[in-house]
Amino acid sequence: MKKTIITSLLFGTLLFACQKNAITGRRSLNIIPESEMMAMSYTEYDKFLAEHKPLPDNNPNVILVKKVGVKIQGAVEKYYADKGLSSQLDGFKWSFNVVDENTVNAWCMPGGKVVVYTGLLPITQDEASLAVVMGHEIAHAIARHGSERMSDAMLIQMGGLALGAAMQSKPQLTQAIFQQSFGIGSQLGQLKFSRNHETEADKMGLIFAAMGGYNPEVAVSFWERMAQAGSGQKPPELLSTHPSDETRIANLKAFMPEAKKYYNPAK
Repeated sequence: MKKTIITSLLFGTLLFACQKNAITGRRSLNIIPESEMMAMSYTEYDKFLAEHKPLPDNNPNVILVKKVGVKIQGAVEKYYADKGLSSQLDGFKWSFNVVDENTVNAWCMPGGKVVVYTGLLPITQDEASLAVVMGHEIAHAIARHGSERMSDAMLIQMGGLALGAAMQSKPQLTQAIFQQSFGIGSQLGQLKFSRNHETEADKMGLIFAAMGGYNPEVAVSFWERMAQAGSGQKPPELLSTHPSDETRIANLKAFMPEAKKYYNPAK
């Protein structure tokens, strides 16, 4: 009887922890409260920037990234407001920084904490393609994909230990799981989930870029460039965690008519 009660409570907790994606409708498991994820995110973001000095605000690359970031932020906030879901963005403290490293990568932590590496810019080549990438990475955070990965890893490696308790008892392991879950400094460790996550981020990112005033059709040529850049023995970091293949490009083309409904070139 006791075992049955515990099992029922655990099932109920996991069911309660499931959330529904605002765009795709997919349900996912997140056992970590978003407020706790954001608190950890803000700490880790500051720590990252202290160890990887960002470029100054007057740098042309920073000006471009911040310009695109603000437009994507506005698109996200409008989309969620139109859906009556603005509360899902409570606590967001948006920030856009550029790190001068020859790494083909970008990422977004919970709460809208974005970093773009200068090594990505020769492949994006233009503002619209950069918007597609930033929309994609921000979509990962909006959809809480990293939180989902971290929830899964903590269930497997820590038995579902609460985040605060995990930070107290196993701080290094918890930090490592966080960094892997959000693709910070290493490849994502939970690649078995990447297909669903990447498909969602592609769709959401296209919508956000389109709402920001960028033609979503540039996504196809960008991912083709990424595929070409990753054709050697050592693919770019972004490509290693974000597969770019014929299936992905075909999916982008298939979703394009829907994304273009949101395109407002006058922005």
